[in-house]
Amino acid sequence: MNNETEIKLSAEEIEGTEATFSTWLIAVGDAVKEGDPIAELETDKVAMEICAPKTGFIKSLKIEQGSKVEAGQVLGFIADTIATESKAKSSLVISADQLNAKQATNKSVETILPSKSSRENIVDKNSISPAVRRLLSENDIEIENIKGSGKKDRVTRDDVIKFIKLKAEKSVIPQSKPEESVPKEFIIKRETNPKLPTIKPTKSTSLKSHLIPHSNMRKSIASHMVDSLLKTSPHVTSVFEMDMANIIEHRKWHKKEYMELGIKLTFTAYFLLAMAKAVKKVPQVNAKFHNDALEIFSDVNIGVGTALGGADKKDSGLVVPVIQEVQNMSLFQVAKALHKQTEKARTNHLKVSDMKNGTLTISNHGVSGSLFATPIIINQPQVAILGVGKLEKRVVVEEINGKDEMVIRPKCYVSLSIDHRALDAHQTNLFLSEFVSIIESWGM
Repeated sequence: MNNETEIKLSAEEIEGTEATFSTWLIAVGDAVKEGDPIAELETDKVAMEICAPKTGFIKSLKIEQGSKVEAGQVLGFIADTIATESKAKSSLVISADQLNAKQATNKSVETILPSKSSRENIVDKNSISPAVRRLLSENDIEIENIKGSGKKDRVTRDDVIKFIKLKAEKSVIPQSKPEESVPKEFIIKRETNPKLPTIKPTKSTSLKSHLIPHSNMRKSIASHMVDSLLKTSPHVTSVFEMDMANIIEHRKWHKKEYMELGIKLTFTAYFLLAMAKAVKKVPQVNAKFHNDALEIFSDVNIGVGTALGGADKKDSGLVVPVIQEVQNMSLFQVAKALHKQTEKARTNHLKVSDMKNGTLTISNHGVSGSLFATPIIINQPQVAILGVGKLEKRVVVEEINGKDEMVIRPKCYVSLSIDHRALDAHQTNLFLSEFVSIIESWGM
């Protein structure tokens, strides 16, 4: 009996987000093993692979590139056996149980392929998938340098990730990119080399231009930004100045021991811990606004704005992985969790679950040279977002031995954009004051 198994998209995989089917990595008639990547799709948060639910043969494919996909939808079927033909035209049947033995002995059989018209609708198995293409571009890697492990030596996403990790291990210092960036709760992905249709000049203009179609993710973030700023939260921003001398000194003495344990100690780890401590004084910052109540969360789950992309940092994407229960962590634990999440983001391995349940967000926009930004748009349904600007040496006046003296100090601006429905100026400034005090007195 030839049992057939549905290739389905589970609700857990897309977690209620909208998904678009990207490409098949296999064709009808192909032999697959359980767990093999067979397709790719894109949600408004991540690009992800769909894996074979069992070992067998691809019986049929039910969805085309660019189609919208819903949880529970059947994408295709995998059969236990497949009919083949020998050169003598006698009918044979190969079962899934015989697949490994067949591959080991390298017996030659001709798989019955779909019709020419259906084959034309299937993406070439040797083509580079969108996820692989993005990884190569973001890490400035030539595909010729990577040995593919997929069918017909196709380079898979795992192949690229292994190559990146191998390069990092050979370096004296791991080359992980800083996790800091502007906030958003999902990846914004754009095609590296899209085919750009030319807009034909009309009688009303002589300007030449080309059209870049919006991806699912860009449409989603555009809607989210408009909804947050113009339809949901009245934004107000407060800005403080912060002295970084103490955490610079603390990091200087501890970053080597962290690195020996494989953990990169960044300023962001200090910021997350200080945020969690400041929440104890102003718990209303860690909340969600309802029309009839303010829901205050017990756990401080902080989303970290992370920039993706290669050396040129062009048009590559943003993501906000969440560090869970920061209030229960030490500095080392925060740094370790942060390192893990940002490495997953850098290698395109984040899952939707890695970006869920955030209660507060930080945007370290200073890494791109920004002194301060206002407003930093709140990540709904949260009520506040912290922004940290560029660290620079500034001349300030301090009283030394009863006299005003000009001294040089490492300073940056720190801001809190809040939903004025939930928070007022007093609570906003109290939170920032506590946050700055914790950073400035670190180690004292």
